Amino acid sequence: MRIGEVASRAGVNVETLRYYERRGLLREPERQPSGYRSYGQESVRLVRFIKRAQELGFTLSDIADLLRLADGNRAESCREVRGLAAAKVDDIDRRMATLGAMRASLVALVETCGRGGRRRRECPLLEAIEDEDRAARREP
Repeated sequence: MRIGEVASRAGVNVETLRYYERRGLLREPERQPSGYRSYGQESVRLVRFIKRAQELGFTLSDIADLLRLADGNRAESCREVRGLAAAKVDDIDRRMATLGAMRASLVALVETCGRGGRRRRECPLLEAIEDEDRAARREP
């Protein structure tokens, strides 16, 4: 199958396939005498795997490790994949905590905007951001 068909079946564009080849995630296919690349059905499965792993938060470097592990000893690979997934869960938990704190700060700032009694050109939200910036510049 040609590159366009693989891309279509996998739900990506042709440049994505070429990029995966350059990164070593996808083997460069055999070329037909006409010069066209000839991909097998396995390429579609592999690209779908890569996209799904990305949706789960894995980087392309992580995915290269996952693909390498998939070719190894199943028992050892499973333990290593579990470790990678557990590390990803920890990373997501840290990000969620950071986002939660950011959200709480923004909610508090938005609530200050609703309070009356200010001159028209004052904005407590902008002032609070400037105050944070000033405080950050004072810290060593």
